[in-house]
Amino acid sequence: MNPQNSEASPHWWRSPLALSPVVLLVMVGILRSMGRVWWCSCGSLVPWSSDTVSQHNSQHFLDPYSLSHGLHGMMFLALLQPFAGRLNFSVRLLLVVLAEAIWEVVENTPYTIDRYRTATVSLGYFGDSVFNSIGDVLCCFLGALVARQVGWLRGILIFVGIELLLLWWIRDCLILNMIMLIHPIEAIKHWQLGG
Repeated sequence: MNPQNSEASPHWWRSPLALSPVVLLVMVGILRSMGRVWWCSCGSLVPWSSDTVSQHNSQHFLDPYSLSHGLHGMMFLALLQPFAGRLNFSVRLLLVVLAEAIWEVVENTPYTIDRYRTATVSLGYFGDSVFNSIGDVLCCFLGALVARQVGWLRGILIFVGIELLLLWWIRDCLILNMIMLIHPIEAIKHWQLGG
């Protein structure tokens, strides 16, 4: 085999992004060791659940909060923008996947689950299934790709549009979720509960 040819030919495994499956596997291992279930205990293999106020919330592959995880990808990529000259897009995308995988682990700790249940509208939240966490990471990945493809101005418009859609649809969105986790506001919680 000619070493020059092997160095010149692009191989997917040479990309830092090729480490993404490893990141996912480590995340899955940690979530399983934390006692997270693989899938919704209802046994239904339907990949989507639109009911955010039920036992199905965060238990199927996708749900309305999947859109928020897409926004995570847009935000994480924006936070990495100052490093664009030093880190190629593949490295930044791997860092986006890593950040989301870390969030999925943190989100499923007893402390964070309890915080969601006491401070936010997610009164019946008991953590994500493993496949929901995988879906969330994939949505984050797709959000970063969309942000890269559409540019910053259209990315901001998409971000705002998705936030407004989620507010209308489920009375929750990424920004409200962050506010309620950090500093709960009773008036917001009352509105989210239909008051």
